[in-house]
Amino acid sequence: MASRGTTETSKLKQNLEEQLDRLMQQLQDLEECREELDADEYEETKKETLEQLSEINDSLKKIMSGDMTLVDELSGMQLAIQAAISQAFKTPEVIRMFAKKQPRQLRTKLAEMDRDLMVGKLARDLYTQQKVEILTALRKLGEKLTPEDEAFLAANAGAALSQFERVSTDLG
Repeated sequence: MASRGTTETSKLKQNLEEQLDRLMQQLQDLEECREELDADEYEETKKETLEQLSEINDSLKKIMSGDMTLVDELSGMQLAIQAAISQAFKTPEVIRMFAKKQPRQLRTKLAEMDRDLMVGKLARDLYTQQKVEILTALRKLGEKLTPEDEAFLAANAGAALSQFERVSTDLG
C-alpha cells in the first residue's frame, strides 16, 4: 500500500510539472508570435493562459493544505505560477527554470545575456528586465548573490517584483 501512495504522489507531481511546462511554453510561444497576432487575439490568449495557471495554483493550494508531504516540492511550482500570474516575471524561460529549481541554468542564461548585451544583440531595457527576473529567482532559490548583483537588483526591481517578493514570503 505504501508504494502505491508514493507512485500516485510521483505521478501527480509529474502531471503538474507537465501542465506547468505546457503553459510556460504557451506563454513563451505567445510572446515570440506577438507580432503575428492582432492585439485582441494576443490579449485573449494570454488571459486564458494566465487563467489556466491560476486554476493550477488553486489546485496546488488544495493539495498543499491536505497533503503535507508534497508541500516542499510543490511550493516552488506555486511560486513560479504566482510569478506568472502577478506578471512579475515576463520571461517564461526564467519562470520555467525557477519552477524546476535550476540555478545553474539561470546563471548560464545570465552569462549569455551579458555576452549578448556586449555585442549589441540584446537591448539594454530587455537585459535589465531579464537580469532582475533571474537575480530574483536565484535569490528565492537560496543562491548567494554578489554585492554588485544585490545593488543591481535594488536599483532596478519594480513594483511587480516587490509584489512577488511579498507573495513568495507569505507562501514560505
